[in-house]
Amino acid sequence: MVCKVENIDQFNRYFNQPSYHPLVSVANLADANLSLFNPTDFGMYCVVLMDADFGELTLRGTPMQYKAGTVFTMKPGQVVSMQLNAQVRPKGWMLVFRPELTVNTGLGRDFYMFNFFDYEVRDALALSEDERHIMLNCFNTILSELRAPDDEFTGHMVRLGIGQLLSYCRRFYDRQFDTRKTRASELIQQFETILDGYLAEGSELPRRLGPPQVAWCSSQFHLSANYFGDVVKHELGITAKEFIRNKIIKKAIVLLVDVGLPVNEVASQLGFNYSNHFTRFFRQATGKSPSDYKKSVQG
Repeated sequence: MVCKVENIDQFNRYFNQPSYHPLVSVANLADANLSLFNPTDFGMYCVVLMDADFGELTLRGTPMQYKAGTVFTMKPGQVVSMQLNAQVRPKGWMLVFRPELTVNTGLGRDFYMFNFFDYEVRDALALSEDERHIMLNCFNTILSELRAPDDEFTGHMVRLGIGQLLSYCRRFYDRQFDTRKTRASELIQQFETILDGYLAEGSELPRRLGPPQVAWCSSQFHLSANYFGDVVKHELGITAKEFIRNKIIKKAIVLLVDVGLPVNEVASQLGFNYSNHFTRFFRQATGKSPSDYKKSVQG
């Protein structure tokens, strides 16, 4: 049975702590009632710093054993549970905030940068010791602001604190991409190989699934589409969608010009059910229709 956390007051009862703000809370996992670790939908955005390996976590149906110094995130509607290690006491920090906190605010405007809330459980952030201290300071800064006497600046300062913590997460994820650069470079090479195979003559994938999509490609690496897309953007400077588009266009030009296939056969071979959809796709990428492009090349 999944427990649904409806509000901040209910969340704080797990920690036997008062509510300082109706939309935000910071809690020390060492103070948690153990029922917190049963299957729970917190109904809020959550950032969790695990400061000890105290059990196996299951999020989005995927079990994962995290090391101390790991940060993972959740968004409303996701269910998390943990099989606790009886020998290790829970240790770490948890920030939760309601989605309403971001509405019509600077935090909401910048929220597009924090797409790690859509990462898979295996895409967690492994902190260095220096990064861990920075994150702990961020949790404590938000908590101190929540506990301070309420005034006209409280809401603004709390959102600034949350924005700072999330921005550090974004920065540290980018660092993680850099430190795993060899693996990232291999991923890009494999990405290209997978696309070549997908679009190869005789491949049934385009006719069965349509043109290649980011979600399908990321699934071949067992990564979330967002994490995969961020790795590609970090390595190549373009999005995974743009990389796929460029691959399709290059293949289309080969089939049109070098092989000499008619437009409708090229469209079919690349996974487009209708040639006019392919024509629109091609025109958006090249500025010309497939027929006009072929004429311009052949003179």
